[in-house]
Amino acid sequence: MANLQMLALALLFLLSPLGSAAADDPQLDKAMQHMLAVISGYGMKDTDVLQAMERVPRHDFVPDKNRRYSYQDTPLAIGYGQTISQPYIVAEMTRQLQLTPTSKVLEIGTGSGYQAAVLAELTPNVYSIEIIEPLLERARNALIKNGYSTIHLRHGDGYYGWPDAAPFDGIIVTCAAGEIPPPLVEQLAAGGRMLIPVGKKFGTQYLILVTKDQDGSVSSKNLMAVRFVPLVRK
Repeated sequence: MANLQMLALALLFLLSPLGSAAADDPQLDKAMQHMLAVISGYGMKDTDVLQAMERVPRHDFVPDKNRRYSYQDTPLAIGYGQTISQPYIVAEMTRQLQLTPTSKVLEIGTGSGYQAAVLAELTPNVYSIEIIEPLLERARNALIKNGYSTIHLRHGDGYYGWPDAAPFDGIIVTCAAGEIPPPLVEQLAAGGRMLIPVGKKFGTQYLILVTKDQDGSVSSKNLMAVRFVPLVRK
């Protein structure tokens, strides 16, 4: 039964009227559809997120040596001790943000640029910070190549956020912090949501959902155990 469900999901994506970002390469397109089917098989039913991921060519955001693994549901090394996140985690973190077309979202850790591209498929108001400058420039090139030239990019320490562009309806942190950075909580808008992995590099890490109510009160919820590279600081 599980195999039949997977096949049906894969067929659904193959017949999608929006088309795949990998449609010009049959092998990559097949791999992308399988990736989306796997993510759906985990219980991901948010069609907006799945279609956003279908429109982003993940293979353009990984080093050439890892291109053939682009659509496996696994993180991949991108250099400088960093990774591009597992596709399912990208989908789940994006879903948890509950973005709308008018949302303003901040990403901490541009990395490959892939997560920023997925966010840009859901809202035009995307800001992303990367502390490793060569990675930022590589991500910038990949984003421009794929038509995401309106994403706001900055080189800097993500711990402090982007105060001159705050507040943000959503904040997504793609690296593990030892604590929830107070500047990021401060920059979260009333009604906003932040996703952040918290924990030590070689210890237990948890994906935390931080929400700020309309009255400014803040609460947090542990969503799942995860494994992320640590937040790099200046």
